[in-house]
Amino acid sequence: MLCQENTIHYCSWACVVCGVLHLLRQMTTHTPYGRYVDTKSPGMMVPAKTGWFIQELPSFLVPVLLYLTTESLPGIGRHLLLWTFCLHYFQRTFVFSLLTKGRPSPLHIVVSAVVFCSVNGFLQGHHMLHCTQYHSGWHRDTRFITGVLMFFTGMAINIHSDYILRNLRKPGEVSYKIPRGGMFELVSGANFFGEIVEWCGYAVACWSFPAFSFALFTICSIGPRAYHHHRYYLERFKDYPKSRKAVIPFLL
Repeated sequence: MLCQENTIHYCSWACVVCGVLHLLRQMTTHTPYGRYVDTKSPGMMVPAKTGWFIQELPSFLVPVLLYLTTESLPGIGRHLLLWTFCLHYFQRTFVFSLLTKGRPSPLHIVVSAVVFCSVNGFLQGHHMLHCTQYHSGWHRDTRFITGVLMFFTGMAINIHSDYILRNLRKPGEVSYKIPRGGMFELVSGANFFGEIVEWCGYAVACWSFPAFSFALFTICSIGPRAYHHHRYYLERFKDYPKSRKAVIPFLL
């Protein structure tokens, strides 16, 4: 399959622009997601497990289909794609979605996520399989090693933080509690911090504009959520640890 350079270029810039616009929007309002969903509002709601599965699936399925049905460039690019990007979305689609205890999501949020994940799945998959070429020693490059270490560290933090959140409440409990343990001792949005580290690591390991544009979108998208969660905890719990930051340990 020939590299669609213009498509890659425009999709990457669209990711950057959409990320910045989403950041600006979240500075003034909450995205109706998770605890900020009004389940009594009009409009169709999608159960949490179903919504997460549907919206995350394209990010796994599109690159895998490209890998299986098109001729890709030889080298480390396709392996990097499979063992970072696709591995993350395999976990989010087939593991996280089955375990989550979250609230239902509005249908329009799920549809928006499906559209983004489909486009981004093609962007990352097509670029890594058909466009980028790494030299034979890339796996020994400092950027690759650093990025991969960051990716798996972030993934471990993300999965462990999700585990803590799932087990905060006993069956039948509905009130929120202060998360403790792991990276939650340093930041309120430990799961978000882990995912940000993941995609920044992915960007460093890939060293490409599409990967960096996705990392930026992730920061703009979930960074403000961590900030809103942090303010929620501070306002709700008088004994909330004042030393915790929102998303970046010791800084922000």
